[in-house]
Amino acid sequence: MRKTKPKKRILLPDPKFHDALVTRFVNNLMLQGKKSIAYAIFYDSMDMIGEKMKDSGKAPVEIWKKALENVTPQIEVKSRRVGGANFQVPTEVRPERKISISMKNLILFARKRPGHSMAEKLAAEIMAAYNSEGGAFKKKEDMHKMAEANKAFAHFRF
Repeated sequence: MRKTKPKKRILLPDPKFHDALVTRFVNNLMLQGKKSIAYAIFYDSMDMIGEKMKDSGKAPVEIWKKALENVTPQIEVKSRRVGGANFQVPTEVRPERKISISMKNLILFARKRPGHSMAEKLAAEIMAAYNSEGGAFKKKEDMHKMAEANKAFAHFRF
């Protein structure tokens, strides 16, 4: 590589929970640079989770972190061309990419959900992921199944 790698930007923690991971999630949630709206959606969904899951005895942020953990893939398949044929080669996911994939899947499937507001949809998807169900969790399971099915091509790893 000729160019040097760009410096990693440091994210400031969010104002309410003082967590940089929340800021990263909100940045993924944000559309067209509307960060204040993205924060409002996230905090509203946290309030909804707090109301609906009072009996669990956990803070809404802890529920959200557990949900993220449940939808985080460990391995994925990458296309690799060997001798004129394309193979789906299972590879381990880098730690930074794991977080990114899990957040993007959670947001993607929250947007696809039926509901009135984005905060409601996000809260529903987070609770589903916390209970190991929902679209984002299913996508992780599918990724793992694909990797398992193509385990024979693991020696093509690059």
